[in-house]
Amino acid sequence: MQIPEENLKQYLSDYFGFDAFIGKQKEVIVNLLNGQDSFVLMPTGGGKSLCYQLPALIYPGTAIIISPLIALMKNQVDSMRSFSEVDGIAHFMNSSLNRKELTKVKQDILEGRTKMLYVAPESLTKQENIDFLQQIDISFYAIDEAHCISEWGHDFRPEYRRIRPIINEIARKPIIALTATATPKVQHDILKNLDILESEVFKSSFFRQNLYYEVRPKVEPEKQIIKFIKNNGGKSGIIYCLSRKKVEQLAETLQVNGIQALPYHAGLDSATRTLHQDKFLNEDVEVIVATIAFGMGIDKPDIRYVLHYDIPKSLEGYYQETGRAGRDGGEGVCIAFYSYKDIQKLEKFLQGKPISEQEIGKHLILETVAYAESAVCRPKMLLNYLGENLEENCGNCDNCLSPRPTFDGKIYIVKVLEAVVAVQEKFNSEHVAKVISGEQDSALKTYKHDKLKVFGTGKNEDYHFWDSIIRQSMVNDFLTKDIENYGHIKLTPKGKEFLKKPIPVKLAKPHDFNKVSDFEKDDVPHNAGMTTADQELFNLLKDLRKKISKQRDVPPFVIFQDPSLMDMAIQYPISSDELKHIVGVSDGKAKKYGDEFIKLIKLYVDEKEIERPQDIIVKSVPKRSNLKIFIIQSIDRKVDFENICEAKQIDLVDLLTEIEAIINSGTKLDINYYINKVLDEDHQYDIWEYFDQATTDSVDDALEELGDDEFSAEEIRLMRIKYISDKGH
Repeated sequence: MQIPEENLKQYLSDYFGFDAFIGKQKEVIVNLLNGQDSFVLMPTGGGKSLCYQLPALIYPGTAIIISPLIALMKNQVDSMRSFSEVDGIAHFMNSSLNRKELTKVKQDILEGRTKMLYVAPESLTKQENIDFLQQIDISFYAIDEAHCISEWGHDFRPEYRRIRPIINEIARKPIIALTATATPKVQHDILKNLDILESEVFKSSFFRQNLYYEVRPKVEPEKQIIKFIKNNGGKSGIIYCLSRKKVEQLAETLQVNGIQALPYHAGLDSATRTLHQDKFLNEDVEVIVATIAFGMGIDKPDIRYVLHYDIPKSLEGYYQETGRAGRDGGEGVCIAFYSYKDIQKLEKFLQGKPISEQEIGKHLILETVAYAESAVCRPKMLLNYLGENLEENCGNCDNCLSPRPTFDGKIYIVKVLEAVVAVQEKFNSEHVAKVISGEQDSALKTYKHDKLKVFGTGKNEDYHFWDSIIRQSMVNDFLTKDIENYGHIKLTPKGKEFLKKPIPVKLAKPHDFNKVSDFEKDDVPHNAGMTTADQELFNLLKDLRKKISKQRDVPPFVIFQDPSLMDMAIQYPISSDELKHIVGVSDGKAKKYGDEFIKLIKLYVDEKEIERPQDIIVKSVPKRSNLKIFIIQSIDRKVDFENICEAKQIDLVDLLTEIEAIINSGTKLDINYYINKVLDEDHQYDIWEYFDQATTDSVDDALEELGDDEFSAEEIRLMRIKYISDKGH
């Protein structure tokens, strides 16, 4: 189904109120519209849902979306209906429906009103549903949360393994499988089980700049959590605990300390779980304290923090859970509390399980230990685990903002590589670390590894130190892990070359979790602000949104998400046509919810005598105005300039021109996050000093003075923007 690019953009604007695709969305959508199978790896908040929602609206027939949780289906159906004037455009089919409701769903589908049908894998297996689906025109199948297929995944669901045979029985149509997290092994499992090994694979970066990661020692965690929440009043958050008992205790502790919190775990009855989840979604409570039973069904985009009271069982699960923060691109804080005693508890949970399951579980736990104790950039380590190499440090985690002391790790890496070779690359990192540190271990004696020349060559340091060196060696690509063999570590070509000819390598000392004072802090960096929005109006709009959400019995974010309200608090739209230019506002949303928002904004503008951007900008260039708004919001969220350029199809020179115009009009922008990424401190200092003494702001003059062999025009312009913004505002 060939659709011109400009038509796709028009569909995007008409249906969802966006004027540009992000990341690989457009490529995925085009592939699906061409009738090809697709496998999509895209981080939470990266726009996965749109990859099947837009094609479903365009394609003739009904798309079948297989989703694991009833709550998730309801949220997504509510969201789709909010974009359209036709309620029947999306339905779900699951055990929560009574006979009358199910009949209405089937009628809408048969009469062609329904473009998306959400079904649980369990519902898909029922013969009556198979018989019904054989009667309808299916456009394609979307398998959401596809990692549930793999037993190596963090949310394994056996029912997911039956999807392909049932699809074959109903009708073979294109398949799009989507997940936010999957290690290379899980990816292969998904493709193989769905029989789409030849499908087009679309893999976006798992890196999300707006998420701040930190690991804190688990010393008086309740006190730390209460202090953190009170410093972040009015924001939504999730706290994960491993046991139901701890969930209940912590929720009660928060309540008696004046925090609106509720528990959520599988031991609560269904009605209570639903009630607590709805109160959280509807912003009646700030915090949900939960086991991992909570989360996969949460489609709330404005969760501002995810705290882990207990360190998680796997890094993949941890990434998935933290990914629920800041899905709208705004602030997202992810803090885990770590104690090695918790790791020992996790290992005890594995006792009595089949050997293969124990091996997998132990392997996953070791990865989590390495993450918690490492001094390496946390997103870099997470992404390395997920098969992605992050070239630069994130600059937005505890290890980057408070870096550990560094040392030349050459001799230590050599010891590690020699030990890996000595055990013939057939053992995991734990075993190798024990060999080097000279630990007396039964497994070492069994394999006679206590007799090796390398045994005890690093006995001056403990096991945890050597485990850290091994992890950093992996991040530096000297070692790799054989995921097919329970994590056996092997030398990479780069590692073999290093062993022949070692060179200096800067390593960081691991955290010392016995020194609590190293971690004590009152707050964390806020990585997404609203410096350009009218905060008073934004709060009024939030209150109105909450009021309407209660009247309509839908979560507030279904009506308008925070970025839309922020845009309104910048542009002050006072007509339906102006409202349609707000980010994330479709025609359907404007007609359905717009009147009350327009009325409130008009009243506010009149009372405050506000001069709106539209009143002073030439009417013939509204797209230019929208571009400036997009740039301002993106910089507020610390989005990389390359991503802004990609989203708006402009080059860096054009972007800098737009930013200069914004600065010159009197708006202050903080672009330090990007400058720090592309310019070292010495170069920044040199350019700043030049402008501090210069008689002109000419880029050419600056290049002539500073030397165009060492500086580029773009670098000069970046620092000029910073200089004018800091000095002039």
